[in-house]
Amino acid sequence: MTSQKLDRRKKYTRMVLKDHLVKLLSVKQISSITVKEICELADINRSTFYSHYSDQYDLLDKLEDEIIEDMKGYLSQFSYKKEEDSSEVIEKLLEYFASKYEICTTLLNDKIHTTFQKKVMIFANHFFMENWRAVTNLDEEPSEYMSTFIISGSIHVIKNWLNKGMDRTPKEMAEIINSLIYKGLFGVK
Repeated sequence: MTSQKLDRRKKYTRMVLKDHLVKLLSVKQISSITVKEICELADINRSTFYSHYSDQYDLLDKLEDEIIEDMKGYLSQFSYKKEEDSSEVIEKLLEYFASKYEICTTLLNDKIHTTFQKKVMIFANHFFMENWRAVTNLDEEPSEYMSTFIISGSIHVIKNWLNKGMDRTPKEMAEIINSLIYKGLFGVK
């Protein structure tokens, strides 16, 4: 029972530290944030912080990795067997971003220098390349360039959508992105 209580306390501490880091990141760069500032805002002493993380950059890195792992788990529930499935997978990805609106908007903000966008691109590239190759039978080299182009564009569309307060539903955005991917600029209505 004691270890269960300790695990809950650790989870709570980590959650509070991550939440307060996101709040600070919404107004300033990671390089301007101090461990002392995070701890004061979270009402946690610094020795507790250091028992979990080495510094604010480690906390940010762990937070980004946690979201990527969560995203992987979320998307692994859906199959991508044919081209028609791509719109549904994109919709599910958008639903995931919508469910984590505050944190994703903050971490994908161009003014905040984090590695989150790069991590999302690496994850998306791996996920979609694995699935696109199985569906389209493209050669590896051209499909790698296509994937980079599509994923970069899609991430910027998603960032724009988040910054506009998700002014369209995930389904509508998935249809727009999917049309751009498969029909190009002139295929979008």
